[in-house]
Amino acid sequence: MDGCTHVDQIQDVTASSTEGCTDCLATGGHWVHLRECLTCGHVGCCDSSPNRHATAHYEQSRHPVMRSFEPGEDWRWCFVDQAAV
Repeated sequence: MDGCTHVDQIQDVTASSTEGCTDCLATGGHWVHLRECLTCGHVGCCDSSPNRHATAHYEQSRHPVMRSFEPGEDWRWCFVDQAAV
């Protein structure tokens, strides 16, 4: 299967944080890059970050599509289909 089959779950969301990874901010952790869940707006850190909070959010919530939350980047990723959206 090519592409993402979960675009129907993308919502108009409000970011849970504009200051960084929501979970790292709560625990004193640090991040490399940020990702935003396009189902609920949760902002988590990427897989290059020590705690991988964006992936952890997907594993807990099953919200399939996230986007880069980095300035100047405009891409989305589906965890389920392992595909760009």
